[in-house]
Amino acid sequence: MALKYAMAVSGLIMIGYLLLHMYGNLKVFAGQEAFDEYAHHLRTFGEPMLPYEGLLWIVRVVLLVAILVHIYAVVVLTVRNRKAAGYAGGKRYHSKQNRTGIQRSYASFTLRWGGVVILAFIVYHLLHLTANVIHPGGESDSPYQRVVNGFEIWWVVVGYTVAMLAVGLHLWHGIWSALTTLGGNRSATRIDSRLTGIAVVVTLVIIIGFLLPPWAILLGLEG
Repeated sequence: MALKYAMAVSGLIMIGYLLLHMYGNLKVFAGQEAFDEYAHHLRTFGEPMLPYEGLLWIVRVVLLVAILVHIYAVVVLTVRNRKAAGYAGGKRYHSKQNRTGIQRSYASFTLRWGGVVILAFIVYHLLHLTANVIHPGGESDSPYQRVVNGFEIWWVVVGYTVAMLAVGLHLWHGIWSALTTLGGNRSATRIDSRLTGIAVVVTLVIIIGFLLPPWAILLGLEG
C-alpha cells in the first residue's frame, strides 16, 4: 500500500509541475522580451537569499526524486501484479474479452509504454531547451528564439505532439488512479466517479496548453 501512495503522491507532484511549466510556455505569446524576461526571472528568483538558479535546482531535485520514486513504484507494483495475475511462461491469464484470448488492461498499453515515450521526450526536451546542447532550427542564447527555431520545424512539432498525447493518456488514467488511491473516490464504478471528469478536464487543460505554442509557431500565428 505504501508503494501505491508513493506512486500517487509523486504523480501529483509531477502534475503540479506540468501545470506550472505549461503556464510558462504560454508566455511565448507575449513576445520575445516577455518570454526571455520570464526565463531570466526563474534563474534569479529569491536572490540573494537563494543563489543563481537556486529555485530551479530545488524544483529539479524535487521533480527528479518524484520521477525516480514513481518509476520504482511502477516497476515493483508491475512485477507484483504480473505474479498475482498468474503469468506462466511469459503469458498472462486468458479470457474471452480479447480476440487473442489474452486479457490486457488499459494501463498495460498506455501507462508503461507511454512512460517510455515520455522519458525519451524529457531527455530530448532538456537537451534542447534547458541545456542548449542540441539546436533544431538554429542555435540561440535567447530562450524564446530557441523555442521558435525548434517549433518552426514540422517534424519537431509532430514529435512533440506525439509525446504530449502519450502524456495525456498517462494523465487521464493516472489522475483518477492517484486520487482514488488517496481516498478521493466514493463511486462504485469509474464511469460514475466524479474523479473521471476531473481527470479529463485537467488532462485537456495541460495537453491543449502545451500544444498551443508549437502549433501556433509552426502555423505562424504566435505573433
